[in-house]
Amino acid sequence: MSKQGAHTMTSTTRRALLAAPLLLMPFAHAAWAATPTATPPLIGPQQLKAMLGKPNVVILDATARQYYMRAHIPGAVFTDYGRWRVKMGDVKGMLPPVERMEKFIGAHGIGNDDHVIIVPLGFSAGDLGVATRIFWTFKVLGHDKVSILNGGMAGWVDKRLPLDARPVRPAPKTFKARLDRRWLATPEEVEKALNDNSALLIDNRPPGQHLGVLKPGSVAQPGTIPGSVNVPEQWLAPKGRLLAKDKLAKLHRLLKADADTPAINFCNTGHRASLGWFVRSQILGKPAKLYDGSMAEWSRLPGKPVRAKLDLAK
Repeated sequence: MSKQGAHTMTSTTRRALLAAPLLLMPFAHAAWAATPTATPPLIGPQQLKAMLGKPNVVILDATARQYYMRAHIPGAVFTDYGRWRVKMGDVKGMLPPVERMEKFIGAHGIGNDDHVIIVPLGFSAGDLGVATRIFWTFKVLGHDKVSILNGGMAGWVDKRLPLDARPVRPAPKTFKARLDRRWLATPEEVEKALNDNSALLIDNRPPGQHLGVLKPGSVAQPGTIPGSVNVPEQWLAPKGRLLAKDKLAKLHRLLKADADTPAINFCNTGHRASLGWFVRSQILGKPAKLYDGSMAEWSRLPGKPVRAKLDLAK
């Protein structure tokens, strides 16, 4: 589980999740783009309940192993978020090699015809970012049949829907990727956007990091890419629940991030930015790419500008 998705057990729902065995109910296991697909990016708890046990539906539990072993949605397969990203050199959080991801996804019992529903923990924007980063990975690999459970596991437990404690060990399937680079930004594209304004650069980190007051350990120097606008990921999904579409649109407008031009979302390691990318491309329907190397890579590339608007070191 990422640091962004790890939290202390304080809420009533979280206590309910840990006490979930008391609620167990048996169930049988069973270029740029913004074009919507037939598969909705978000589905609600009651929609997912109606899909339990149906063929070609894979529920991917992206909470944490300790929660999964206590209780999970019936039929859900656990996935380790740490294995969806790799470190390349000094840069954390990069997209793993395609061949490795094909084997890894297939080992979850996911084939190309399956509809994948990703279940985050559901208590914070960081939790939702786990799901949106996995969602983005599926899109980059050419798999459009993917959705996220709105509200995550917390929302499921709140509604007292079926739970199971039996771990699911799926039979492996063959998954073949069809790399879709429309969703993936490169350093060259970022530099082009910086030079000719061909894309809006959106920094989804907290304001302190965007302004350069705080330097995360994953980056080489404080600050942001010059000319970028700040849309903090926490503001998009307070307590792990996405704002309504009209409020998301208004927030982007107030932060001067609502242009219809293409956008490149970035953060430190592509986690927070995946939520920003998801909101812009999948909810607001605007063209967007995610720069997975983000500031961890950009701040280490020779000659690439980084600007700290509030540089306390000077």
